[in-house]
Amino acid sequence: MSATNKIALVTGGSRGLGRNTAENLARRGFDVVITYRSNQEEAARVVAWIEAAGRRAAALPLDTGESSAFPAFAKALRTVLAGFGAEGFDVLVNNAGISHHASIAETAEADLDALYNVHFKGVFLLTQQLLPLVRDGGHIVNISSGLTRVIFPGSAAYAAMKGAVEIFTKYLAKELGPRRIRANVVAPGAIQTDFSGGVVRDDPQVNKAVSDMTALGRPGLPDDIGPMIASLVSEENRWVNAQRIEVSGGMSI
Repeated sequence: MSATNKIALVTGGSRGLGRNTAENLARRGFDVVITYRSNQEEAARVVAWIEAAGRRAAALPLDTGESSAFPAFAKALRTVLAGFGAEGFDVLVNNAGISHHASIAETAEADLDALYNVHFKGVFLLTQQLLPLVRDGGHIVNISSGLTRVIFPGSAAYAAMKGAVEIFTKYLAKELGPRRIRANVVAPGAIQTDFSGGVVRDDPQVNKAVSDMTALGRPGLPDDIGPMIASLVSEENRWVNAQRIEVSGGMSI
């Protein structure tokens, strides 16, 4: 898929992996729409960076845990796309997420509901809402986690939702095949961002534990993930479909 005049939508694109992905898509020639939940100032910085790189960009507010807002979001997105001179877009990256750490015994029902709303229900229903806007020949990338393979106690609820997304992605690939829309999962390992309170980045013990269990000897960085996603949606990888691709530096192998 050539990136000429292509448009990508990245949820949760104001920070961390989402921001890095948005910037790397822009480097490959995509115009980019990002969503943010509350930090409009950070979102504006991402838009300014992309525009300085010579691409068009916009930021829209969206809480992916509030599915009732999705129709209004789709309408706002149509307006942005019209401003880009387009009626649809090419790449959807379902990246927005929240963290959670508690044992199975200590996981509250409200926490489970919140994880479900953001990580599965939100991904499912937002994708459903936006399918009419995704161009034929496009690509959907859902972000999962290395935690669906590498088991860390205290991550059961979060990882289970990501596991559901991995299965959902295979069904997307099958059902959208007639439209030539690919769907893949990217599963990052432990990454040094502010996610989960920045624990991988800022806690020396966690950082060392991750390094010791990773073949390449360190935790990941945002720039280990964003370029990979931008490459995945390119024409060079046009035959990669319905796959879970772990990007973890070789954790627990």
